Amino acid sequence: MKELARNYTAEVDKADNDAWNEIIKRFDDANIYNTSAYGEVRFGKKNISRAILKHNGEIAAVAQSRIVKIPVLNAGIAYIRWGPLWRAKGHANNIETFRQILRALRNEYAIRRGYVLRIYPMLFDDAADTFSPILQEEGYVYRREGKKDRTMLIDLKAPVAELRKGLAQKWRNSLNKAERSNIEIIEGEEDALFEKFIEIYRDMLQRKKFVEPNDINEFRWIQKHLPEEMKMQIILCRHEGHICSGGIFSAMGDTGLYLFGATNDAGMNSNGSYLIQWKYLEWLKQNNLAFYDLNGINPETNPGTYKFKEGLCGKNGRDVYFLGQWETCDSAFSRAVVQCGEKLAAKVKQSRKNQVA
Repeated sequence: MKELARNYTAEVDKADNDAWNEIIKRFDDANIYNTSAYGEVRFGKKNISRAILKHNGEIAAVAQSRIVKIPVLNAGIAYIRWGPLWRAKGHANNIETFRQILRALRNEYAIRRGYVLRIYPMLFDDAADTFSPILQEEGYVYRREGKKDRTMLIDLKAPVAELRKGLAQKWRNSLNKAERSNIEIIEGEEDALFEKFIEIYRDMLQRKKFVEPNDINEFRWIQKHLPEEMKMQIILCRHEGHICSGGIFSAMGDTGLYLFGATNDAGMNSNGSYLIQWKYLEWLKQNNLAFYDLNGINPETNPGTYKFKEGLCGKNGRDVYFLGQWETCDSAFSRAVVQCGEKLAAKVKQSRKNQVA
């Protein structure tokens, strides 16, 4: 176990929900996956753990972990998605803080508790030269078998007019068509809009024969538990009296995040999804956010969505890979138990896919 550097201290499971929500507001890299609502709805209150790193008594970094503990056995896994949070608002990024929160997390979960600790940091491959060595020096190993996601990140520095010019030409043409289509925009956070979105979302999945990637009802429940300033934004298009397109978005820290999108045949004809994305981008600018994360692309498995996001990104952003998953573990027993459990879960998942097919 490595001691924390001078003037750094760590505490675990001391913040309740209200305190936690106030704490994560202090970070530019805050995101919905680190909210108390997301953790408790997705995993249950008893299955989350929160770590806080302080420097000279001030909160410097935090992380919310999902804990999967094997009953009776002293084995399990702690998983942190899009964390830890360490980029404090109004402060220059402190690489030493990143190092110390990695150390604190390893000390608590991998050494004291004997778990496998797996983190998926909100970092991209273009910063690998800076962050990969730190992860390795602090005892983390890159998981080559882990999924390495890819996304498009739009830089929102430029004025709105310049951002519009930066759209791909065909995408901008589709947006122009949508603006001439007499579409009504409906925006809000209330549950009734979530319900209307789910209707067209499920219709779209059925039409495309897609397996639902996330349980959208969980996000509907998360919305009910998020504090007002953290709630997801819902944007719907109504054309000729009917809802035809919709999107659900989250804006925290310095980044807006595209969570769900859906359109039916009427929406495709009116190009409603183009107008929704542009309205949200304008909203991000008005609220002084720095980036818009389009939340995943895969040209092979979903080429249509890839082309749509590529056109929206245009000249304003970049196509990036995440730094990927990193793991640390001091317990051979925990590692073996987790590996067996994951192999079994993979077999069950494949069996279900085969049954559906």
